[in-house]
Amino acid sequence: MRTLIRSLFGVFLLVSFPALLHGQSLSKVTVGYSSVSTSFLPLWAASETGIFKKNGLDVQVVFFNTGTTAVQALLSGDSPISHTAGSGIVNSRLGGSDAVLIVGGTVSLDWWLLSRPEIKTPEQLKGGFVAISSFGSSSDFVARFALRRIGLEPDKNLTIVQVGSPLNRQAALETNRVQATVHVHPSTFIAQKKGFNVLADVAALGLAYQHTGVATTRRFIEQHPDIVRRYVKSQLECVHRLKIDRETGIRVLAKHMGGIKDREILEKSYDLAVADNMLPRNQYPTLEGIKTILDTLADKAPRAKGAKPEDFVDMRFVRELEQSGFINNLYGGK
Repeated sequence: MRTLIRSLFGVFLLVSFPALLHGQSLSKVTVGYSSVSTSFLPLWAASETGIFKKNGLDVQVVFFNTGTTAVQALLSGDSPISHTAGSGIVNSRLGGSDAVLIVGGTVSLDWWLLSRPEIKTPEQLKGGFVAISSFGSSSDFVARFALRRIGLEPDKNLTIVQVGSPLNRQAALETNRVQATVHVHPSTFIAQKKGFNVLADVAALGLAYQHTGVATTRRFIEQHPDIVRRYVKSQLECVHRLKIDRETGIRVLAKHMGGIKDREILEKSYDLAVADNMLPRNQYPTLEGIKTILDTLADKAPRAKGAKPEDFVDMRFVRELEQSGFINNLYGGK
């Protein structure tokens, strides 16, 4: 009986704690994220599927209600790794911080500009209010970009207001406190099913943009390079898992997106989230996308004019894994 118990315990260890059995203790790290959207699917899935533990990481995932709060927690060391908007990291770096993007994550925009059912054309939006999360956020940039592309000038033809989370923005739209807002998937599909109009599909407008990536600080990289290396490896493994395991991706998405049960919305959201133009295999931050952010900040932030996109990234960890053949091997050399 004792032999049987010892054998069963050994099997339990093998299944549950592979990192420990290879002589590697779990390194604890708090990781923040700044919103609820499909851009954070790799973070949720890596936690749910045990990929972090497989790579020797004990990750505590913490939600911050805004990108600003997430960046503040990153800089203070409360969450030394964070999944957050590229614009937040660029703004922080221009302000003198040592924050850098180490993983590209979602490297394109997946936003829609939506209006109330009675507003079917851009002209009808004049004089109205458009909801964003907060000034300086990705939603702020996206709203202004989309409005200009459809012929409207923010702060002249209409007013942009800070409302907060996607749920708050949708509530403001439904109660007519605002006449339009910007959403990411699956909030887009939910609003569309309720009868709200798509005034602009921002992804279709063609714009290089560093959307939601993984960031840390140069200080943390210097102090804990192995943790950063294992974290980047986990991200790459999880991206691969999501691309080949549709059901797991949809299940994780349903759990973390407020209990959405509409299978059609979940499938559409998943398919867009893991597409190669959104979530590439190699996961380098997009320098062209960072340049877009810098260009939009040039008028208000003098430092942005002379800044180079390379100053906002540290690609060594993705590059190491690519050059070693790790990424290629994940996909079977295809």
